[in-house]
Amino acid sequence: MSDTTTYRTDATEQEQERTEGERTGTTPACPECTGNLVTDEEHGETVCGDCGLVVESDEIDHGPEWRAFDSSERDSKSRVGAPTTTMMHDRGLSTNIGWQNKDAYGRALSSRQREKMQRLRTWNERFRTRNSKERNLKQALGEIDRMASALGLPENVRETASVIYRRALAEDLLPGRSIEGVATAALYAAARQAGTPRSLDEIATVSRVDKMELTRTYRYVVRELKLEIQPADPEQYVPRFASELGLSEEATRQARELLQSSRDAGVHSGKSPVGLAAAAVYAAALLTNETVTQSEVSAVANISEVTIRNRYKELLEAKGAADAQ
Repeated sequence: MSDTTTYRTDATEQEQERTEGERTGTTPACPECTGNLVTDEEHGETVCGDCGLVVESDEIDHGPEWRAFDSSERDSKSRVGAPTTTMMHDRGLSTNIGWQNKDAYGRALSSRQREKMQRLRTWNERFRTRNSKERNLKQALGEIDRMASALGLPENVRETASVIYRRALAEDLLPGRSIEGVATAALYAAARQAGTPRSLDEIATVSRVDKMELTRTYRYVVRELKLEIQPADPEQYVPRFASELGLSEEATRQARELLQSSRDAGVHSGKSPVGLAAAAVYAAALLTNETVTQSEVSAVANISEVTIRNRYKELLEAKGAADAQ
């Protein structure tokens, strides 16, 4: 009995020493050689890294009681919820009631149970948005998700756009502007920041606001939130255009070289990055003997054929001048 009491007292004192060390910023040292202590979580021990003395054993394991050897097994055994996300107005912390009218065993619910579940879904939606700010955020994040899906933008762009919109809402930038306009501007800015830009025409196609309102709101949001957004690089559009046109890797490389030559010659100044990228893709297809028409490039890039004809000649001239030097 006395040995057990002594062990518990020593463990309590060691825990107090560790807590005090964490609070003061000092690491507890080995009582024998004053070396650094190392925690072995696999064996539940604290040992000295110099002399090997076991200072503490049978520590509490704060991890799960199960083991997993791959990601799928880990996901199937995990009993916690999904991680928080900025793409949902409540950060994913609320409860969702599924739309399937089935129980845990996959059996269909009775008519009375279905009515009860429908009432629960209705009240659950009402409780998830308790005030006007949350309703605003829910609508805007839904718009961002819809537009990002239509444009094929990755998840990191959606998260960045959600953060930008949350900042705009917190800094009271929405009065006098539509929710759809600010949400579209946030998505456009996020795509530019992530290096996967979309043109204003592409954004306006899937948005519920016109291009003029989008441009005005985008400039206002960037100025008020002090967002650092670099000018769009035409090379960022090339892989997407080439992929949609089914061009080879050689054509993509040629398009990049054409844009680099034009940048060195100063052709980029004052011209649309989308137009330059589309013209570079068309010119590269000609150089690699791949069959692509101006109308096909125009449809993919949403740029007129006249712009493509004018720009690709300038790119070829810049390339010829660079080769001559």
